[in-house]
Amino acid sequence: MQTLSIIIPCYNEEQTIKVIIGRIKNIKINLKKEIIVVDDGSTDNSLNLLKSIKGITLISHDINQGKGAAIRTGLKKASGDIILIQDADLEYDPEDIPKLLEPILDNESKVVYGSRFLEKKFKIFDKNRIIYPSHLIGNKVLSMFTTLLYFQKITDMETGYKLFVNSAIKNLNLKANGFDIEPEITAKIKKSGYNILEIPINFKPRLIEEGKKITWRDGVKALGYLFKYRLFD
Repeated sequence: MQTLSIIIPCYNEEQTIKVIIGRIKNIKINLKKEIIVVDDGSTDNSLNLLKSIKGITLISHDINQGKGAAIRTGLKKASGDIILIQDADLEYDPEDIPKLLEPILDNESKVVYGSRFLEKKFKIFDKNRIIYPSHLIGNKVLSMFTTLLYFQKITDMETGYKLFVNSAIKNLNLKANGFDIEPEITAKIKKSGYNILEIPINFKPRLIEEGKKITWRDGVKALGYLFKYRLFD
């Protein structure tokens, strides 16, 4: 039986970490699950909660190093045939994992991204909006430049749901420590010759007061990294 390694970078997610791990454990797939949680120097009760959870591999950083560093740490430990990156909050629904797996299990693609925008329209100026205009516009701009620079239409470069066969992600020589891990992964996947298959997913965005950490500044940096990685490793 093949193994799915699920890497969960965690930083100050005491409100959601047990819930998301529980949901992952409950999904029905015909693969063995290897759940790797990297606590990235949390200052809340996340690490203590993680120590109480059975059936996971727990790695902890002494100090906060960033999402990219946590993912790279998790990749070193991951032994699965297929590798998935899963955020520790509840924005992404593990119930989408089976459909993300299908194209890889059917040998249709070696890289699958879950797109938040393929079949969903977000209202950014409506009084009931649930996503920040700066985040939505930033994502659209980053995806547009990804498409232009790497010659494949991408609707959601910044998605937190990225799925790979082991050899595709393990050979990328990733270096990023922060949120710049997202453009680095996409750039190096494309430069390695892989096609990215996007699958629509569910998405429940949270607000900054609920713990959302990425800001418009990270978007500006990501744009610079897309150009950087187009020219350099």
